[in-house]
Amino acid sequence: MSATEERPATGGASYEVGFEDLTEELPPTSLEVTGELPEWLSGGLVRVTPAQKDFGARSVSHWFDGAAMLHRFGISAGEVVYSNRFLDTGFRREAIASGGKSMQGFATDPCRTLFQRVQSVFRQPAADNTNVNLSRLGDEHIAMTETPLAICFDPETLATTGADTAAGALGQVTTAHPHHDPLRGELVNFTVQMGPKSRYRVYGRGGSDAQPREIATMPAQEPAYMHSFALTERYALLIENPLVVQPVRLIVGMTLKAESLISQYRWKPELGLRITALDRETGEVAGRWKCAPGFVFHTINAFDRDGEIVLDVCLYEDASIIDALTTERLLDDDATFQDTSAPRATRFELPLNGDEAISAVISDEIDFELPRINYRAHNARPYKYAYGNAASGAPFIKDIVKLDVETGEHLSWGAADHWAGEPVFVPAPDAQAEDDGVLLSVVLDAAAQRSYLLVLDARDLSELARAQAPHTVPFGFHGQFFSS
Repeated sequence: MSATEERPATGGASYEVGFEDLTEELPPTSLEVTGELPEWLSGGLVRVTPAQKDFGARSVSHWFDGAAMLHRFGISAGEVVYSNRFLDTGFRREAIASGGKSMQGFATDPCRTLFQRVQSVFRQPAADNTNVNLSRLGDEHIAMTETPLAICFDPETLATTGADTAAGALGQVTTAHPHHDPLRGELVNFTVQMGPKSRYRVYGRGGSDAQPREIATMPAQEPAYMHSFALTERYALLIENPLVVQPVRLIVGMTLKAESLISQYRWKPELGLRITALDRETGEVAGRWKCAPGFVFHTINAFDRDGEIVLDVCLYEDASIIDALTTERLLDDDATFQDTSAPRATRFELPLNGDEAISAVISDEIDFELPRINYRAHNARPYKYAYGNAASGAPFIKDIVKLDVETGEHLSWGAADHWAGEPVFVPAPDAQAEDDGVLLSVVLDAAAQRSYLLVLDARDLSELARAQAPHTVPFGFHGQFFSS
């Protein structure tokens, strides 16, 4: 593998159209396909995006706070059908009714009376704007955010079918990146229980009708902001960013001071990046490591190896990326994504004998975010390839990258004024190699102001096909392919 040659990042068309609101909902619509789709590819790529940010009297302040919309690219017999639909949430209903004054989110300050703000902090569930990620929980398909509430939806019609609130009893904050444990048939996640004695709780659930099974718990003196975590076959790894909060400050800030959730957190580099391995059988702490300060949104993968744990993450120098993703900054031509430290794919080797952790950047040549792997075959196990996005010198992430995590070599796909989203790996049914499959990505053609579904051969990133969508699909975070 080797990097592709240099090419211009932009040709003059602005990527900002990807942050504009989309309120149009379309029924299943056949798309024009160029190229040839693999015969075996059958199912639906469903993505969730923060599609509506403006509600008349008020707009959200951060990309993470837009109202959730589902988009489906259904693939069958070489054809592609597109549809999109808002999740039916209390967040959006109230925002429409109030012109946006009711909104409170990750980085959007509340605009309510003191009494209303106090009520909202203690209301369960606290928020149902599940605009971050999608997964399966038993027979249910769920949309998730960083509160322990999932919204259930039909993966064919995109209709909202209910809510899952069982994890709410375990804590107030969670991650939208749970992991599937194929050995137990569980979905594993963690919550942060805020209070005088705050705790992290790792739990598993076998289905939407099952109660959470506690796997491990540990104290959290100052709970850290953790967007994701990792599993190996034996351990759950909690990665505590040195971005922390005092629970009392959180409640006071969101009520008396009318401030947002993330504004209550404080960057304390002296804490370092702390990694804890929790034994998934006994619940005991198997190892703790304090590393140089850094910030992690997404883990790539982790696995056990000869008396140590290997953990790969997308690592920033600090948490300034959060401020860089406010709507004001994203739409400011003079303040771009490149103003923050670039995320680097980084490997941590974590000895279980008490020695210090060793870390090294996997590749200095590229930035790397929104990582995906051949999840079914290699999550929590040794692996070779990761797929993600890179800005490649542009003002926002735009290229697709295949990274060899063993050698640091990489391949890239990109074109001027084309802004690619997260690449989702779908394995071929008779795959013989780890990278035998396709990558699915929703790409914005900024010049045409339309998006398209891109299908790449995961082995060499050659284009197999694309299907033009009828409008711009707003930039979002994550999606999943649900096979037929």
